[in-house]
Amino acid sequence: MNTELIVERLFEALITGDRDATRAVVDQATRQGLDARTLLTEVLWPVYEQVEKLHRADQMTTLAHHFATRLIRVLCDQANQRLQRRSPIGRTVLAVCGPTDADELAGQIATDLLEEAGFTTRYAGGGIASDEVLAEVQESQPDVLLLFASAPSDLPGIRGLIDTLNEIGASRQTQIVVGGGVFNRAEGLAEEIGADLWATRPTDLVQAMIEQPARRAAAEQHTVGRKRRPAPRAARAA
Repeated sequence: MNTELIVERLFEALITGDRDATRAVVDQATRQGLDARTLLTEVLWPVYEQVEKLHRADQMTTLAHHFATRLIRVLCDQANQRLQRRSPIGRTVLAVCGPTDADELAGQIATDLLEEAGFTTRYAGGGIASDEVLAEVQESQPDVLLLFASAPSDLPGIRGLIDTLNEIGASRQTQIVVGGGVFNRAEGLAEEIGADLWATRPTDLVQAMIEQPARRAAAEQHTVGRKRRPAPRAARAA
């Protein structure tokens, strides 16, 4: 199946807000054997990236961007209902993201794929204050805190949250995993702010989380990677 052709046809329908054409593209591809996971990873994720790239470059109107992102969300919701979920693997994920539609979509796709892989997920979306995220981490002690961000303006809040988690030892076993456009565009950024794992695509992120379940890790660094958590500031200053 030519997923690139499906992406091309779907993109044209999405940016015009043509709901009937959007449904027709997906329905036809599904009848031809496109499963829900492939729809999420090989169609909806690439078309999402294309929409965001054009919008950031001012090559797409806000109207077209809103048409596309809202329809992609509908398609993600529908695909989620058809995913074949594996048995629970005993790991919990708390996922939050930045305030934009792009962040919401990226976080939703990643969360859906993690749930399919057997993780127990809770996804709060965007617009959550750092102190509320911190309180929830302390209360629920998740195995993973997943942070998605597409804009550089989100980084101070993410960095501050990670630093605070380190300094107060809120949940020492919780891995901090990051993803989203801002980390894809700036090599080494995830490592610099203290993330344990990061990846450029949701499928890679899920695989990395399965392969590297421990918070603490060896010193080797990878693009789909992990890093040793830095010591709290007080300890480093001593």
